[in-house]
Amino acid sequence: MKLAHRLDRIDPFYVMECAKAAALLAASPACDPARGGESMIYLNIGEPDFTAPPAVLAAAQRCLTDGRTQYTAATGLEPLREALSRWYAQRFGLTIGAERIVITAGASAALQLACLALFEAGDEVLVPDPSYPCNRHFVAAADARPVLMPCGPAQRYQPDAAGIERAWTDRTRGVLLASPSNPTGTSIAADEMGRNVQAVRSHGGVTVVDEIYLGLSYDPAYGRSALAHDAPGGRDVVSVNSFSKYFSMTGWRLGWLVLPPALVAPVEKLAQNLFICPSSVAQHAALACFEPDSIAEYEARRTAFAKRRDFLVPALQALGLGVPVMPDGAFYVWADASGHGPSSWDLAFELMDRAHVALTPGRDFGPTQAETHLRISYASSLPQLQEAVHRLQRHLGG
Repeated sequence: MKLAHRLDRIDPFYVMECAKAAALLAASPACDPARGGESMIYLNIGEPDFTAPPAVLAAAQRCLTDGRTQYTAATGLEPLREALSRWYAQRFGLTIGAERIVITAGASAALQLACLALFEAGDEVLVPDPSYPCNRHFVAAADARPVLMPCGPAQRYQPDAAGIERAWTDRTRGVLLASPSNPTGTSIAADEMGRNVQAVRSHGGVTVVDEIYLGLSYDPAYGRSALAHDAPGGRDVVSVNSFSKYFSMTGWRLGWLVLPPALVAPVEKLAQNLFICPSSVAQHAALACFEPDSIAEYEARRTAFAKRRDFLVPALQALGLGVPVMPDGAFYVWADASGHGPSSWDLAFELMDRAHVALTPGRDFGPTQAETHLRISYASSLPQLQEAVHRLQRHLGG
């Protein structure tokens, strides 16, 4: 069987390889408390321990009971698009018409649709290093070429306009950013985002921003949508978002795009052919995300995540795992592990085996810091984080 050459441009997803190894070890006697072992603590996967709140679960149940499981429009339920439009106005002070919002089968589908609509063979797309690996792979799957821009702690691990200008070539079509970022938990400041958008615009390019963690921002200096820097009504900024993180609906596979008006019909055509529509049950349930009780619950959870961050970062630093930039959003710490050996990959497996704490080595997130950094998730409960730190201290000292 002959495989498509585009597969050669897609790297393995090492996060999942590590997760499989952790699951295998977790099933062994060494991790069985009934046999004197200690269960595995997972700080490797970006999945909140919070699940969908009661109103969302009740809405899903009503949807099933009432038999509202038919196909929806490819662009999603109109009431859900309208609810998101109101959310942008209330949360960010932005006027985003519902007609610019396309509901998708998760943020992954949103990224795929955006990349297929915008990029083609021969195009180059600028992507920060470090960044979430799937983002650049969506570019590659559209037969375009992701071009990594190394970003260090002095830049908060985020691109700036000067870096974009240096990297831009005649083949560059746009940039794919993430704010807040996975794996660093850092955001692009509003004024810098504005300069980034303007730099891309000056070349006739498009700015695509992964904002799936935008609701989980902890610093008022950040937590602002890149859409604020688009032209009125939409011109050249595309926002990708999701119900998975802030709205605690990871397995429901529901996301959305905010598009310039000229891009809505092309994306709709792609969505009709590739996905038919997002899950109708998930869409009906997501309407309950915007009820006052649900928003209050989400805000309480955001506060809980911030408390976890405030515990974990100094604890890691005391263990010799440096955190040069305080995360301001999401639920990840990008920790410098170079003081504990030359390979974060080897260290992650050592800690998994001996401390029974699963962490993610930097290999997935770009070559610049791959061997020196670990991504550590604080999506787990505070007691789990405290026990994990205890085990790491036992093994690493400090």
